[in-house]
Amino acid sequence: MRDLPEDELRVQLARTRDELFRLHLGMHTNQVTSSAQLRTKRRDIARIMTILNGRTAGIETRQAKSTTEAPAAEEGATAKKTKKTKGSKS
Repeated sequence: MRDLPEDELRVQLARTRDELFRLHLGMHTNQVTSSAQLRTKRRDIARIMTILNGRTAGIETRQAKSTTEAPAAEEGATAKKTKKTKGSKS
């Protein structure tokens, strides 16, 4: 989904919102028996909106984010090691 252009995502968002609306109507008229379909449509809408909002904010991909988090995790591990050596009595 992240590879799709913004225009296609907006079309898919509108389509998914329409499907959710129709599922709501189906629930009220007892045509839809599984409420799990509502949950999946809501989550699909949230995924699409997250991607669109991320692009608007300038966040491109998860890969760029994960590479910047890796050094921070290593620093935390070394900080824990130094705390252990300072706290121990010799």
